[in-house]
Amino acid sequence: MKEPLRAAAPSDEHPKQKDLELEFGSLKRMLGLDDGLKLRWMPAANGGDLSGEVRGNTVFIYDSDYEAASSTLRHELIDYLVSRAIEPYKEVANKLILLLNERAYRNKEDVVERLCALLAAPPPRPATHETQPTF
Repeated sequence: MKEPLRAAAPSDEHPKQKDLELEFGSLKRMLGLDDGLKLRWMPAANGGDLSGEVRGNTVFIYDSDYEAASSTLRHELIDYLVSRAIEPYKEVANKLILLLNERAYRNKEDVVERLCALLAAPPPRPATHETQPTF
């Protein structure tokens, strides 16, 4: 009698996938991250340009080697925490830049309008020798 067919494990799952997921859970607890952050280990999915990144609420790890993936996971979680901490400053800085850009644009337009008005006015008549005061 033939054995029933079993579903194969996904081909993209690393043999140490569960270990990395356990480490991820442990690190999240240690760092107080309970905001729905998820993990995707996708070895070599990015062509080797990045070891990992956080996009949205997912940490992507691209390293094939477990030790490297573990190190990248730690790096990305720390980067995520630091980025969250500085986000308010980044928002304020960007708003300030927008405000300064608007002010600089208005000042530039004011100078352009003044110069246009100056150039549109009839040129002043040169003073003649007869109308100049003599001393």
